[in-house]
Amino acid sequence: MLKFALPVRYAIALSGLLISYFLIISLFGWHTNPLFSLFNGVITAFGVYEAIKGYKLRNNDKFTYADGFTTGIVTGFLATLLFTIFFGIYAGNINPTFTENFMGPWGSSTSLGIILFTVAICGFATTAVLTLSFMQLFKPSWNLAKSKETTPFIGKEIVE
Repeated sequence: MLKFALPVRYAIALSGLLISYFLIISLFGWHTNPLFSLFNGVITAFGVYEAIKGYKLRNNDKFTYADGFTTGIVTGFLATLLFTIFFGIYAGNINPTFTENFMGPWGSSTSLGIILFTVAICGFATTAVLTLSFMQLFKPSWNLAKSKETTPFIGKEIVE
């Protein structure tokens, strides 16, 4: 369980950033424009990257791809769940006219459940893509040192 302590801390901080951003744009009335939710991806990218980087710095000698991937996924998924819960409370109780204002330009109304489902799926998909992308930067290299000059599959020296 201690293995998940770092991702949980980063997830709480990440969800705090997402909630803060949402509340700030709601002060200006921009929270009903879906275009502003694109910045959520930037915030999520920052949080997932920092979580994986923090885990690698703590466990550099034992860092594996699976551990880094797990750290990114747990961080992003938990932050998404926390933000979706907040979003549900906000749209359902604090500002019950949010769904009509949000869907207004398209002229249709939808249930809060569908909007929450969409928010959660967008967060999960963003987390998965970002984690896979960032792990390309953090994974241990399989490249051999140039001084050895061996082929990666056979292990024999290259004869020139």
